[in-house]
Amino acid sequence: MGTMYTMSAWAWWLVIAALFGIGEILSQGFFLAPFALGALGGLLASAVGAGTAIQVVVFLAASAAASMIVRPIARRHITMPPQIRTGTAALIGHEAMVLEHVGAHEGSVRIGGEVWSARACFAEESYEPGQEVRVVEIRGATALVAE
Repeated sequence: MGTMYTMSAWAWWLVIAALFGIGEILSQGFFLAPFALGALGGLLASAVGAGTAIQVVVFLAASAAASMIVRPIARRHITMPPQIRTGTAALIGHEAMVLEHVGAHEGSVRIGGEVWSARACFAEESYEPGQEVRVVEIRGATALVAE
């Protein structure tokens, strides 16, 4: 009977961790992830045969520790300033030179030394060759630009 209860508690902690993990993926706010990690701590406590009270204490302590350690790191990465962003995110805000007419559906610009396909960020706007614009967003391989 004791083994059955331990397996049952272990399974419950796994379900709780999975629910918090799924909730975190759906919310994308990094609020539930520490609780998912805490539930994994409860699962480990259950697996080694700790009682229910100890499992709950481990869950709470692991959740608090994960929140204090991991959340500030994640927040720093989410709010990374533009000067240290990489890839296409680093291009947002840069000036670009229009090479071919840029309208709602077509065009090309030079960003730094590279030629990019481009579209006007606002459908009613268009830009002519030689005009300077600013990169507002990158969608796939297309720069959305505005004046």
